[in-house]
Amino acid sequence: MKKLLIAVLCLMLTGCAAPVPSDRSGSDLSASSDTPAPSPTVSSSHSEESDSSQAAPETDPDPVEHSSASQQASESSLGPQNQEQIIQELLSAMTLEEKVGQMFFVRCPETGGAELAAQYKLGGYLLFGRDFKDKTAQQVRDDIQSYQDASGIPLLIGTDEEGGTVVRASSNPDLFPQREPAPQTLFAQGGMDLILQDARQKSMTLLDLGVNVNFAPVADVSTDPADFIYARSFGQDAQATAGYVAQVVGVMEEEHIGSVLKHFPGYGNNVDTHTGIALDQRPYETFQTADFLPFQAGIQAGADAVLVSHNIAASMDESLPASLSPTVHQILREALGFDGVVLTDDLAMDAVMEYAQNGSAAVLAIQAGNDMVVTTDFQTQIPQVIHAVQSGVIAESQIDQAVTRVLNWKYELGLLGN
Repeated sequence: MKKLLIAVLCLMLTGCAAPVPSDRSGSDLSASSDTPAPSPTVSSSHSEESDSSQAAPETDPDPVEHSSASQQASESSLGPQNQEQIIQELLSAMTLEEKVGQMFFVRCPETGGAELAAQYKLGGYLLFGRDFKDKTAQQVRDDIQSYQDASGIPLLIGTDEEGGTVVRASSNPDLFPQREPAPQTLFAQGGMDLILQDARQKSMTLLDLGVNVNFAPVADVSTDPADFIYARSFGQDAQATAGYVAQVVGVMEEEHIGSVLKHFPGYGNNVDTHTGIALDQRPYETFQTADFLPFQAGIQAGADAVLVSHNIAASMDESLPASLSPTVHQILREALGFDGVVLTDDLAMDAVMEYAQNGSAAVLAIQAGNDMVVTTDFQTQIPQVIHAVQSGVIAESQIDQAVTRVLNWKYELGLLGN
C-alpha cells in the first residue's frame, strides 16, 4: 500500500513525463563570520571504504514495483497540496530502504544503471567522462531517461562541469561546441559577463541532455598557482571569489539547474585528497575572514547544496576529515546558516580510507550530518546504513530530516512538480 501511494504521488507530481524545471525561491540565509568554532567532541570510531569495484547486491531486488504501479495509477485524486504537504506525504509512504536509498548520490555504474537505480531506490546518479564518451546527445538523453523511467522517485542526475581541468560532458565534442574553459580563462577574456554567459549556456546544454545538477561552482579561495586547487578556482581573493560564486549561483538558479558549492570549509593550499590525507593547520580566523566568504555568498544567493571536503581542518576538528566531522557540519549549519543539502566528497578517495576500517564510511558520514553520500560502492554502503538505523546507531528521525531536504531539492528543481 505504501508503494502504491508513492507511485500515485509521483504520478501526480510528474505525470509520468520528463521532468519540467520550475521556479524556485532563493534562500534568505544569514551567516555570521565571528562565530567561534565549536570544540571538537567527536569519537574516533572509524570504518573502511572499499574500492570502486561493485559488491554483490545485499538488498532484495525490486526493480519494477514502482514503475508498474505508476503505470496503473490514475490521475491523482489527492487534490492540490503545497510543497510541505507533498514532501511529508511522500516521506511517510516510504520504507526505510527507500529513504536510505534517497541519501545516495552515486557514481553511475557502467552497466545496469536502470536496474540498480530501481533496486537500491537511489537518490541520484553522478555521471563521469565515461558516461558521455563517444555518445550522441540523443544517446545520453536515452540513457538518462532509462534511469528515470526505472526510478520510483525522479533521480538527481549530476556531473562535474566546472570548466578547465574538470569537465565531463564537454570533453565530448558531439555534446558541446568546445571543451568548457576554466573560469579564470573566461574572466581574462571577457570578465564576469563572459563567465555568466557561459554559465547560462552550459546549464541549458546540460539540462537538454537530462543533467539537472552541476557540481559547481568551486568556492575555494586560491591565489597561488602552486596550490592544488588553484586551476579549478576563480584564482582571486575571497571577496572577488564570493562575488563570482554568488553570480554564478544566481544564473544557475534562473536556469533551474542544481548548484553545489565545493569544497567546504575551503581547500586553501592543501594537497590533493584523492591520494592521501590533507592536514590544514590554518587558524579558524582565516576561514572566518576568507574561506567562508564565498560559501556564505553562495548560500545567500540560493545555492542548493554544499559539498564537504576530506581535508582535516585542525582548527575545527583535528581528528577527522571535514566530511566525517560533526563539528564541521555544525559550523556549516549554524555559523553559515545553511539549511540545504549537505553532501560528501567522493568517499572512495584515499583520504577517507583509514577512517573507515570496517567498511562503514557512509555510516560515519551520515552520523556527521551529511544528507547525501557520494560514493561508488553503494551496494555495500546502503545495506550498512540500513543496518545502522535498524540497530539504533543512526536515528530514523535523522534519516527523515535528510530525506526531507533531498526531496525538497528535487521539488525545487521541478523533478517532483509543484
